[in-house]
Amino acid sequence: MARTTKPLTNTEVKQAKAKEKVYTLSDGGGLQLRVKPNGSKLWLFDYYRPFTKKRTSLSFGSYPKISIAEARGKRQAARELLAKDTDPKEHRDEQILINETSHSNTLQHVASQWLEVKKSKVSANHALDTWRSLEGHIFPDLGKLPIHKITAVKAIETIKPIAAKGHLETVKRFCQRLNEVMVHAVNIVNMGVRLFR
Repeated sequence: MARTTKPLTNTEVKQAKAKEKVYTLSDGGGLQLRVKPNGSKLWLFDYYRPFTKKRTSLSFGSYPKISIAEARGKRQAARELLAKDTDPKEHRDEQILINETSHSNTLQHVASQWLEVKKSKVSANHALDTWRSLEGHIFPDLGKLPIHKITAVKAIETIKPIAAKGHLETVKRFCQRLNEVMVHAVNIVNMGVRLFR
C-alpha cells in the first residue's frame, strides 16, 4: 500500500528552523519545502519528466513570499500539465520566453527594424525624416508598448491631435507608416512560425 504523506500545516512551515544541513519537509503529491542552513525556505515540486522519466524538481519560489496555499495551487497546475505529458519546467520556460519576447518587441523596436529594411529603398534624409516624425508624434504615446498591444483605437487616439490641427497629409503619412510597421511585425512572426514547422 502506498505511503500517504500528511500535509504540512502553516505552523510547521512557519516554524521550520535552519539546521546544519539542507533538509526537506514534504507536503505530499511531490510538493516539498526545502530549508537551508541560512534559514531560507524554498518550495519545490518533485516529479518525473514525461517521456524520459528522469526525476527532477521545479522551484515555485520562496516562503513566505509564496504561501503554502499558493504552492499547492502551483503543484496542482504542474500535475495537470504532467497529465497531458507536458513538462512543467519546459512549459514555464516557454511562457517566460514568450512573455519576454512580446514585451521586448515594442513598437519602437519593430519600427527600427522596419526602417532598416526601408532604408534600402529611400534616401538617407527621407529615412531620418521618417524616424524623427515617429519620435516626435508616435513614440511618446505608443513607442514603449509591445507591438501586440497596439490597437487601431490607440493609434487613432495618438494621431487625433494632429488631425485636429488640420494636418491631414501628415495624418495620412503616419497611418501609412504605422501600417507598414505592423505588416513588418506580422511578416517577422510568420517567418518565425515557418522556421519552426
